[in-house]
Amino acid sequence: MNFIKIRIKKRIASLLALLLCTAFVTELRATHIRAGEIIARRIDNLALTFEFTFIGYRDTESGIQFGNGIFDFGDGNFSEADFRITEIQIAPNIVRAEFRVIHTYQAPSAYTVSYQEDFRNAGIANMANSVNTAFYVETQIVIDPLIGINNTPVLTVPPIDDGLTGVRFVHNPGAFDEDGDSLVFRLVRPKQARDVIVTDYRFPADPSFYNEPAWAIASEGGDEATFTIDEITGTLTWDAPGDFLNLSGSDCPEGATNCAEYNIAFVVEEWRNILGTPVRLGFVTRDMQIIITDGDNERPELEVPDPICVEAGELVEETIFGTDPDGHQVRLEAFGGPFEVLSPASVIPDPPLFQTPPAELDFSWSTVCGHVRDAPYTVQFKVTDDPVNQFGEKVGPSLVEFGSWEITVVGPAPTGLGAVAGSGRSIQLDWDSYSCPNAQTIQVWRRVGDFGFVADDCLVGIPENSGYQLIEEIPAFNTSYLDDDRGRGLAPGAKYCYRLVAKFPLPEGGTSYASEEICLTLEADSPVMTNVDVNRTGEDGEIIVRWTPPYEINDGQFPPPYRYDLFRAPGLGLTGTPELIASNLTDTSFADSGINTLIRGYSYRVALFDGGGTFVDSSAIASSVRLELSPSVNSIEMDWSANVPWSNNIQDYPYHYIYRNNVLSDATEIVLIDSVRVAGGGFTYLDDGSFNGVALDEDTEYCYFVTTFGAYDNSPLIPEPLINRSQILCAQPSDIIPPCEPISVRLNDNVDCESRLLGASCTRNSFENNLAWEADPAEGCDDDIESYNIYFSPTGLEEDYAVVANVVDQFFTHDNLSSFKGCYRISALDRSGNESELTEEICVDNCPNFTLPNVFTPNNDGKNDLFTPFFSNPSSPISGFDNNDCPRFIEQVVFMVFDRNGKTIFDYDSSEDAETGILINWNGKSNDGSDLPAGVYFYSAEVQYDVLAASEDQITLNGWVQILR
Repeated sequence: MNFIKIRIKKRIASLLALLLCTAFVTELRATHIRAGEIIARRIDNLALTFEFTFIGYRDTESGIQFGNGIFDFGDGNFSEADFRITEIQIAPNIVRAEFRVIHTYQAPSAYTVSYQEDFRNAGIANMANSVNTAFYVETQIVIDPLIGINNTPVLTVPPIDDGLTGVRFVHNPGAFDEDGDSLVFRLVRPKQARDVIVTDYRFPADPSFYNEPAWAIASEGGDEATFTIDEITGTLTWDAPGDFLNLSGSDCPEGATNCAEYNIAFVVEEWRNILGTPVRLGFVTRDMQIIITDGDNERPELEVPDPICVEAGELVEETIFGTDPDGHQVRLEAFGGPFEVLSPASVIPDPPLFQTPPAELDFSWSTVCGHVRDAPYTVQFKVTDDPVNQFGEKVGPSLVEFGSWEITVVGPAPTGLGAVAGSGRSIQLDWDSYSCPNAQTIQVWRRVGDFGFVADDCLVGIPENSGYQLIEEIPAFNTSYLDDDRGRGLAPGAKYCYRLVAKFPLPEGGTSYASEEICLTLEADSPVMTNVDVNRTGEDGEIIVRWTPPYEINDGQFPPPYRYDLFRAPGLGLTGTPELIASNLTDTSFADSGINTLIRGYSYRVALFDGGGTFVDSSAIASSVRLELSPSVNSIEMDWSANVPWSNNIQDYPYHYIYRNNVLSDATEIVLIDSVRVAGGGFTYLDDGSFNGVALDEDTEYCYFVTTFGAYDNSPLIPEPLINRSQILCAQPSDIIPPCEPISVRLNDNVDCESRLLGASCTRNSFENNLAWEADPAEGCDDDIESYNIYFSPTGLEEDYAVVANVVDQFFTHDNLSSFKGCYRISALDRSGNESELTEEICVDNCPNFTLPNVFTPNNDGKNDLFTPFFSNPSSPISGFDNNDCPRFIEQVVFMVFDRNGKTIFDYDSSEDAETGILINWNGKSNDGSDLPAGVYFYSAEVQYDVLAASEDQITLNGWVQILR
């Protein structure tokens, strides 16, 4: 209520001021606010307390006191008219004003804070009656525990700039976000109140502001004048201001006889990656002013360096040069992030001054560890000319030019990395304490075989497609790590190479240069896998598996002759229980035939036994190369992968080779067509026919396989290269025809819920559903099915369906469920990624049960002391108990006991007792804790079932129970 009253008083006062201002506008020149924005800074990491700073720019000729406005915090609270304002004169008729307010929010949410004050300055060309139009800006903050601490960006370049008719205007706000969030810029219309655009607003490039055709004004020779903002850099470009001038020289910048003032607005949005998803954290709105004048002047020019990366601790020094085509003196200024941090940058001269060109600005910045972050720091350089004649008289308006320089501060590389062999096929790594105390983690990267690169300039971290894999991330204060491949043991005979990278905490983030590489070769004292080579593709396929003997085994401890058992599992990892496919082998190769190499890959492991039959050790796991195809318009993309203990990205054998049919006169013959340098291009290849200049035919099916080249980098002990082929896979460009949906879908083989629970313990809390289906054999259904998507809805509602699995088989076990309840739909996917229609849903429901006894004996003899639903519990055994009487699939129980007069003497709600839950466990006492006498009592139990049908999810059980003592 106070809020409303104060606003009424404010509006009355404003109205009176407006009437007075209107009456005497000619005499008082009641110009006022030109530009401004609000920035926010969180000042308490625990409480939701923020400091808001309003930065405004006003006309010094105004007869109105500045600061007589309303600051709205967006939560129903506000502050007004008692701000402690500081002012600085920045131009002959412009003052920069600032005030700060502090506010604590009561709960996380998104809040739009705003400042509104009456009277913009008079004569703004692109809005009606600007002097009687309120100035309004807003900033949004988002308070969310998932996001963490956040501050809005600051805009370091003042929001008032001059331009010249017919000359391209540029401006950059110099936005800097101390949290390192990504910034996105977009134009908006200025407002006069929340959700109220200023009256009759027009953008500056509106044709009404041009006495000449806009195309004649545009300096870049376009068809029309343009006014844009670069969404990434924030650079405003107006190409070019028109010749519409509505103010006399007395109201214009020095040296101009006529001018026009335009106000524009833009928002600076900040975005952060939260759990892999870009999230907008809020925005800052800037309302700024552009003053366009007439005159004859050319824009000054800047020389700005190329982007650089520097290691934290280095001194950045650079000289910036400014010139002017007319030979006028120029002034150089610098803004941006490096001036807003601790240990800030500096420039000379400071304060800036006009110099005879070429003018120089010396930039210096001693970087420190606290400056490390992912995003570069942007320095905005601004050059302004001073068009004066030989007598020192201003002969035209000043023009400006902006230039951006990006500086990325990178963490120094970890040092002192060393490696020694440990027990159990492990490697012990040690290194020096990291030099930057603000680092959060050390990443441990590993590959088989060395890979040399120089970690300098902007090559930060580990290069993509280098073959290195991130194996662990540990706190930055650690200086050691034992690599045993997470308990699986490293591969015998392999040369393992390591590098370290330091990571810095979010939201700023930051990555160090990579450490020097250190390598160590493990002894080949076990069989070493060398080949998993697809020799034949099809349902009756064949894979050739090869390995080496244990070259460096202690044959005194484990005497020969050696024999081998070979294990296999589907997929690229030897998960679950692998199948023994050959035993007591003396040879070191095996042809595994009769397997379906078309629909899946396979993984293998060899177990070693000595001459006495004693198990010695096993090899590492190695899989076949699995090829995937993604057809597109007139092209097919190939991607392949393998889970192997050697490296398929080795510098001595850098190429993988691509084979395809439909090349020679014999279209069925598959021949070599190209190669891929995997260190640069990765395990992928796009076939668009460019290798021979013959485009792919959308009516032709093309078949491919790839040959990989790898090594353990342990030559000559382990032979190299290791050459392995993928399966042959076919696809057709521009395949957009989906397969038919699956048929004959079956769920749990029609076994009812009760039967599936026979003999189950009452404490069972994990359930599973089994599905099976068939592909549609009908004519017209594509036969290129690659896999099936399983969609599941735990509620049966359409909006809750989500993919829970993608399988190649025509069956699926959905396990680790909290209940049976749910519905399924299945789709088929072909090798081109086309998906069929979904099957009709098939559902399974729970069979809830809640059975209460009618007698119990609360005499503390350890037998039947508690009133509880039938439950197999050692503390309350029940004679003749049947497990089918277990309480199952119950969400909530509200239980009440009455005496013979209907008075409630005991009540219980399972939602208020998480420990006891639905079991009630009534001990025969009343609500006041006194023992109830033996006798018969009545009860009512409202039971909430966990079932699909909402109409059947609740039941009321009424009955009686006898207490015996």
